[in-house]
Amino acid sequence: MSDRLFQDRRDAGRTLAGLLDHYRGREDVVVLGLPRGGVPVAYEVARALGAPLDVFVVRKLGVPGHEEVAMGAIASGGVVVINDDVVRGLGITPEVIQRVAEQEGRELLRREQAYRDGRPMPELTDKTVILVDDGLATGSSMHAAIIALREHKPGRIVVAVPAAPKSTCQELSALVDEVICATTPSPFLAVGAWYWDFSQTTDEEVRDLLRAAATSVPARTAERTLSDTDVIRSAGIPTEEGVPSDDALFELVGDAHIVLLGEASHGTGDFYAARAAMTRRLVEEKGFCAVAAEADWPDAYRVNRYVRGRGEDADAEEALRGFQRFPTWMWRNAVVLDFVGWLRERNDRIDDERRKAGFYGLDLYSLYRSIDEVITYLDRVDPAAAQRARERYGCFDHYGTDDGQTYGLAAALGAGETCEQEVIDQLVDLQRHGLEYARRDGLLAEDEQFYAEQNALVVRNAAEYYRSMFSGRALSWNLRDRHMVETLDAVQGHLTRQLGDPAKIVVWEHNSHLGDARATEMAARGELNVGQLVRERHAGDCRNLGFTTYTGTVTAADDWGGEAQRKWVRPALPGSIEELFHEVGQKEFMLSFATATRAAEVLRPARLERAIGVIYRPETERASHYFRARVADQFDAVIHIDDTRAVEPLERTALWETGEVPETYPFAV
Repeated sequence: MSDRLFQDRRDAGRTLAGLLDHYRGREDVVVLGLPRGGVPVAYEVARALGAPLDVFVVRKLGVPGHEEVAMGAIASGGVVVINDDVVRGLGITPEVIQRVAEQEGRELLRREQAYRDGRPMPELTDKTVILVDDGLATGSSMHAAIIALREHKPGRIVVAVPAAPKSTCQELSALVDEVICATTPSPFLAVGAWYWDFSQTTDEEVRDLLRAAATSVPARTAERTLSDTDVIRSAGIPTEEGVPSDDALFELVGDAHIVLLGEASHGTGDFYAARAAMTRRLVEEKGFCAVAAEADWPDAYRVNRYVRGRGEDADAEEALRGFQRFPTWMWRNAVVLDFVGWLRERNDRIDDERRKAGFYGLDLYSLYRSIDEVITYLDRVDPAAAQRARERYGCFDHYGTDDGQTYGLAAALGAGETCEQEVIDQLVDLQRHGLEYARRDGLLAEDEQFYAEQNALVVRNAAEYYRSMFSGRALSWNLRDRHMVETLDAVQGHLTRQLGDPAKIVVWEHNSHLGDARATEMAARGELNVGQLVRERHAGDCRNLGFTTYTGTVTAADDWGGEAQRKWVRPALPGSIEELFHEVGQKEFMLSFATATRAAEVLRPARLERAIGVIYRPETERASHYFRARVADQFDAVIHIDDTRAVEPLERTALWETGEVPETYPFAV
């Protein structure tokens, strides 16, 4: 194999697994990783081969005062290996050896207990043991591991590493049955020089990987799982950075007027970038005229004014400053900034105002902001109506805050007014005079009246939503998603009237909103969502596409309102759709279920699926971030990107910067 830079240890493990394919499916194989750095590599090898994974801990016995000189080693199972030449040459007494061995033995035991969670060491007698590390320099640690491993009487020892000097590989080949060195660069320099990301592996990562391996699919079902991966592998459509070719994208979309593009997290840059790239192609080539996003209506409309050349903002960054509510990084990020700038440039080339593409928000959190926008609009067109609106909306002033939850709690508990009649009266008033307002100044007046009327609708629905938050999750969730679909339909209707043709719209939301709820356990909780409602209202005229990832990094917070952090996404749980896609062994691919009928059959049974919102809690991963879904019924297509990177916020906090990958990392954000 030619010299290459590995993306990270997981990438190196997948490469190494391909060179060990002749051990796939064998029942006598055990994969042992040398902690800590060797374990992520070994995990990928074990998963690909269908073999059990464990650790083989080796601690060097350093000469006191010259710890860099090894007089021996102690390894898993209590095996002690002594270098007689060093011991004799330096005159080291048995007492010194015992003292150092006891000290290192305590650390070895601590690590084994921490890594294995009480699981015993696997039986290695007569087994084919594959020893894996993330690379070798001198090979001294691996040499000690080999000697110690022989005490367990394995049937065959194989050493496998992603990178090592050719001379080291040759020396080890005299000690074991087989040596696999994926690359042997010259000059070698150091192990870390052959990785883009060689950040330190933590004890927690080692534990997570061992747990995942210990609870994976039993060997007796490996044949069925392998068959599933083969089916998916053969049906996979190539993508580049998550984007299929124009032919594949346009075939999926067909003549549909609504295309729903999801995301498996609110903080993954790869999802944002792929979604933006596909939207550009749909706008440029298929006549799509709007993006409708999981964003607040007033904040998104400020962007809409900018991209149409109507706003007062000087540039795209300024246009995005309306997004001040947590989590700001959902829309104030590098990908959205670039897309908004492109949309403005594209629109500036269009002479027909009706053919310019817009940007709209579907969400309803902006209770107080929308109140202000209604009044501001009426102050311009009808001061008397503006005064009536102030009096009606004055009902909300009693709470002394712009926090909708404070209002909702008080109203739900009977400690304040519900303001229900007031918001309905104001909405009806605005609708009654809407045609009059819209006729005053052509297209611009139509848009501004529509904007104001939708703000009045947001106030009505947001007030009900905040009250419902204290009555039950299903009720509040359903109110929110119904509102988003009502807003989508209103936007489509408004643009259709202006265009004279049915408007085509791209929707950007989370998978949990866009995947059909009827194919998930949400339905059992009485929850519906945007994907279900759009399919019901626009049967045959919509497509929904979800995204998945196996691991990587994500921008998320620990708690609601917390600072943006760049967090490591733990490897997907066994039995999940993400793990199955990972086992396909490809960096990325798309499945379109209308044509991939066999893959659809494989993905129709319920599996775990991961959803990360704006909060990521890996310590409660299963409970916090997984639900069961029938993926082939949930989406029309899905794109899997195995290793993804966090989206870059425009305001990068110190917490986000912590642990940042080197600038040379090809996928750095």
